[in-house]
Amino acid sequence: MNLPSKLIENAVNEIAKLPSIGKKTALRLVIHLLKQDESYTEKLSEAILKLRQDIKYCQRCYNIADEDFCQICLAKNRDQEIICVVESFKDLISIENTAQYRGLYHVLGGLISPIENISPEQLKIENLVQRVEQEQPREIILALSASMEGDTTAFYITKKLKDFPIKITSLARGLPIGGELEYADEITLGRSLMARVSIK
Repeated sequence: MNLPSKLIENAVNEIAKLPSIGKKTALRLVIHLLKQDESYTEKLSEAILKLRQDIKYCQRCYNIADEDFCQICLAKNRDQEIICVVESFKDLISIENTAQYRGLYHVLGGLISPIENISPEQLKIENLVQRVEQEQPREIILALSASMEGDTTAFYITKKLKDFPIKITSLARGLPIGGELEYADEITLGRSLMARVSIK
């Protein structure tokens, strides 16, 4: 891409490093920024800088936070005896958006993956074990992805928590609403059969 300015080229190259943004989209964003008041660009730059410098991780659940503890952990109306274990804060946001869950969370920061050299020691699994020991919740929900890495991580956590008197559950896995059987893969279909429910 031939650009008339080195400054524009540098800005395009940096913006194009963001996920799902190519050079053309980056150029459109740069042109948009150039058309705005200087104060707009300053506010945007300041917000991004502040995000990187001031963001914290909750000391209890490892969710992203503004202070030492996140808003969920500080909320008095949450069920303190249920902990939902998730891979990342993106998964936490997805669950929160359902408005169906009122317990607490524990963010692992990834999944066990030998292929990517991610071991249990690199995740917040030991912190979860310590938390269970201290807080003694009645239930742990393993809300991890239905993948080899997710299943491996769930199995590992279950083994680590086997001596605690708690209920360990996982998200139900099955057919989506509106899905047709002929398009379902064998594993999903098999799990749907195993986790079948009674019709009342």
